[in-house]
Amino acid sequence: MKIPLAYNLRNLLVRKTTTLMTALGIGLTVAVLLAVLALVDGLRLALAASGDPQHVLVLRKGSDSELVSNFTRQMFMDLRAHPLIARDLRGQPRASLEMVSVVILERAESSEGINVTLRGLTPVGIEMREGLKLLSGRWFEPGKREVVVGASIAHRFPEAALGRSIHLGKADWEVVGVMDAGRGIHNSEIFADLNLLSADNNRLEVLSSALVEAVDEDSVPALIESLNEDRRLNADAIREKDYYAAQTSSGAPVQYIGTMVAIIMAIGSSFAAMNTMYAAVARRTREIATLRVLGFGRGSVLASFLVESVALSLTGGLLGLLLALPLNGVSTGIGNFVTFSEIAFEFHIGWRTALTGLALAACVGVAGGLLPAWMASRKEILTALREI
Repeated sequence: MKIPLAYNLRNLLVRKTTTLMTALGIGLTVAVLLAVLALVDGLRLALAASGDPQHVLVLRKGSDSELVSNFTRQMFMDLRAHPLIARDLRGQPRASLEMVSVVILERAESSEGINVTLRGLTPVGIEMREGLKLLSGRWFEPGKREVVVGASIAHRFPEAALGRSIHLGKADWEVVGVMDAGRGIHNSEIFADLNLLSADNNRLEVLSSALVEAVDEDSVPALIESLNEDRRLNADAIREKDYYAAQTSSGAPVQYIGTMVAIIMAIGSSFAAMNTMYAAVARRTREIATLRVLGFGRGSVLASFLVESVALSLTGGLLGLLLALPLNGVSTGIGNFVTFSEIAFEFHIGWRTALTGLALAACVGVAGGLLPAWMASRKEILTALREI
């Protein structure tokens, strides 16, 4: 025979103060975990939204990022004639030679400089990124010292606002446009004319990478294999989406530290739940004996108190979810250990993240309630009836 759930819920409501304080402690634990998971999930979504499944990024062999790759113009000329590279309506290859470097900008709320990715490219590179759109202004004109900044750059850095000038290398460049890449990381980049930028950086011949588009998505593996085996190029080709997906490692230290803090807090919350349930068992000794007299077995008593502990913890879990929800959609930035520049993204609390938080709360409830529930189930009826 099972003890009705209403019995446990009534007891939680009777002990309002104790229930609230224990639930709040568990809620803070869950909120910390959800904040960390929301940060990592937001970063993952930003990187997953970057790149095109039909695009292949070509780097110098042995390079793990565009920043450290040395890709020459001659390599690009050899590459662009490949038969598996798509052509536009004019018959020109859909291939973009690009240079990537890092510049330092000052944030609005701090005088400290932040590394930002600066990408030199030609108009074909913009055309290939079909998800890009202009929020305001216009695209830069080749041959002019003009830049287009990502929406996050324009928002976070006052000197990169539309109509202002920023100093890049040897000269000032005018901000003529603000672009939006959705969740993609191009929101955290600055686009400029390739030839002028490379000249200012004394890198006329040695640039960074080439972005090429396969004739169709099914041709991507064959294109990658062909480019990797071409000894003239001495290059490493990779899917553009795989390149960005690999950069999720930037969030690993934050996830590790945050998870460790959440685990330590969860242990403390388990002891708080255990203390609450031990107090409940001590106060309800006669109730436990009465339940046994009415025919409820030891297993029913154990399950009843365990369910009560889990219900208490899940209440805390829901409270923690409510505390963390305001973070959803909040913009932030994190240093990318691959590109050594900042990536802007939004916290994201999805249903999987929410369920993970509630699962942690349930585990805290089981860990904190098991021993008190076992003690309650082992009480002898006559002994319990004599206790005051």
